[in-house]
Order: sequence, then structure tokens, then C-alpha cells
Amino acid sequence: MPKNLKKFGSLLNKLRTQNNLSIREICKLVSYDPSNWSKIERALISPPSDDKTLKLWAKILKVKSEKVQEFMDDARIAQGIIPDDILNKTEMLELMPAFFRTVRNKKPSKEEIDRLINLIKNA
Repeated sequence: MPKNLKKFGSLLNKLRTQNNLSIREICKLVSYDPSNWSKIERALISPPSDDKTLKLWAKILKVKSEKVQEFMDDARIAQGIIPDDILNKTEMLELMPAFFRTVRNKKPSKEEIDRLINLIKNA
């Protein structure tokens, strides 16, 4: 099971239990299939990716307003999707290969590192 799926499933389970909601109760509140909710919590399937659904889940699960975007990003990352606001930044997209090489322990050029640092500082 992919690590990011497991991370999001654990987060979903934690938020649901903190709100003292059973799977059936939460699913009734958000109009979602209990079987699929359970599968997401157990990291068997990916969460939904649409903003409307994720924002509703965040609201019902009482995710703090400053953490809603992080919740939505975690759901997208669990699916292997790069968030749209990142994909819409051309300069950031150009540096993604350097970032991926760095994560894979393959050294990017000094110029790529400098550009990435500047981009992060100015984001």
C-alpha cells in the first residue's frame, strides 16, 4: 500500500474519531458511500480529488481553516496528483525535474539549485 494513501487514510480516520463520528454517521453527513470511506481510511482506494467534496469533508471534520488547503493537498498527493496551483506556475514546473533528481539523490546543477532556492524563497 502506498505510503501517501496510508497517511491520508490515517488522517481521515483520526479526524473522524476526534469528532466522535462513526463511518455511517460521517457518510450520511457528506453523502458518501460508507464502504468507500472505509476503503480510503484503510488505504485501499484513493480519496476523491474534487475541491467541492474535499472542502465539505474538511468542514464536517472541523479542519481548521488554515489547514484546509493542506488537507486537500494531502488528498491529492495520496492520489499521486500535483496540486493545480503548483502546476499553474510555469517557473516551478521547469524546476520540478531538478527537485525530483534531488529527492532521488541525483545531484542537480548549481544553477538549478540556485533557481529552486530563489523560487522557494519568493513563493
